[in-house]
Amino acid sequence: MSSESLPVSWSAVEAIASPQTAVTVDKLSNYDLILQCQVGLRPGKTLFAELIRRYHPHVEKVLYHLAPDWTDRADLSQEVWIRVYRNIKRLQEPAKFRGWLSRIATNLFYDELRKRKRTSAPLSLDAPLNVEDGEMDWEIASDDPGPAEQLATQEFYDQLRNAISDLPEVFRITIVLREIEGMAYEEIAEITGVSLGTVKSRIARARQRLQFQLQGYLEE
Repeated sequence: MSSESLPVSWSAVEAIASPQTAVTVDKLSNYDLILQCQVGLRPGKTLFAELIRRYHPHVEKVLYHLAPDWTDRADLSQEVWIRVYRNIKRLQEPAKFRGWLSRIATNLFYDELRKRKRTSAPLSLDAPLNVEDGEMDWEIASDDPGPAEQLATQEFYDQLRNAISDLPEVFRITIVLREIEGMAYEEIAEITGVSLGTVKSRIARARQRLQFQLQGYLEE
C-alpha cells in the first residue's frame, strides 16, 4: 500500500507570499530555483509554488513514514512549508536543501509527538523504502521472482513492519531517522535531545531486536 494522497490547502502559504512577475520557473534547476527563492525579503509566489511542486512529495514521504496513522499530517505538512517560506534565506548551502527540508519536517513531527505524549506510532513499511546513504535498504533485489519468492518477500515485509512497530518508541523513531531518513547520528541527537552515545546505543539495540525477531527470515 502506498502513501495516501494528502491534499493540502496552500492558502496560508499563498497569503504570505508576495506577487511574482511572470517568470519561467520550470526550466530552472533545483539549485537555481532555491537560489531564486532566497532573493529578496521573501520568495516570490511563482517561485515558491514551483518549489512546493517539486519537493512536496518528499515532505509527504517523510511524514508518512514517521506518522502513518496520523489523520492530520496535511496540517503538519502545511506548517513545514510555512517554515520553509519564512526561513529559506537562512539556508547557507542551497545544495543541501533536501536534507534541510527533512530536518524541518522531522523536528515538527517530534515537537508534535512530545505534545501528544503518544506511547506508540506504528511505522508502515508498505511502500518501498530506499536509503540514500546505502546503509540499509528494505527492498530485496530479485530477478523476475516467482510466486513462491514473492510470497516469501511479502511475508518478510509483514514481519519487518510488525517488528519495527513493536519497538519501544524511542528505538523506533531513532531507527526511522537513521535508516529511512539517512540522518547522521549528530543530527538525530540534536532532534531527539539526547547525547550522541545514547543515539548510537538506541540504534544498536533497535537493530539487535530486529535481527533477533527476523532471524528466521535472515537465515533463509
